[in-house]
Amino acid sequence: MFISYFLIFASRVLDVSLMTIRTIMVVQGRRVHAAIIGFFEVGIYVVVLSTVVSNLDDPLKLLAYCLGYATGNYVGITIESKIALGNLSAQIILKTSGNKELVDKLRENKFGVTVVQGEGINGYKDLLIVALHRKDLPVLKEIAYEYDETAFITVNNVNPVSGGYFRTLKK
Repeated sequence: MFISYFLIFASRVLDVSLMTIRTIMVVQGRRVHAAIIGFFEVGIYVVVLSTVVSNLDDPLKLLAYCLGYATGNYVGITIESKIALGNLSAQIILKTSGNKELVDKLRENKFGVTVVQGEGINGYKDLLIVALHRKDLPVLKEIAYEYDETAFITVNNVNPVSGGYFRTLKK
């Protein structure tokens, strides 16, 4: 009896996790991946939903379904953050201009960096624009904060990417 509750829960965790990954694939324009994941996602969803709806007299099945959904969101987001698909544009605003040492360090670590001078409330500052793979964001932040603990970093998803320079990950 408890096995049916567990199967409902586990199936719902799987289907919602797939939904999260599929959504990212859709946003990034990965049509084939999204379609394949969607096929399995909806198959699991229909089977589990029909099991719960046909047994509404058992509130524990509904509870397992709801808990599976909530857990699936958490698991899906965790998986997505680990695989970190996609590309980003990071803007690093430093408190002063003349940050050649940081720019050189970023370039030594295979980041493509464009330096633009901007004017803030306290005068001129360097704005570093970096296009990068999502997986490389922790390295970028570590290097930037090593040189300027008060650096202001913003990040945006970018798609599609054409040309430019991207850091090659070491396998």
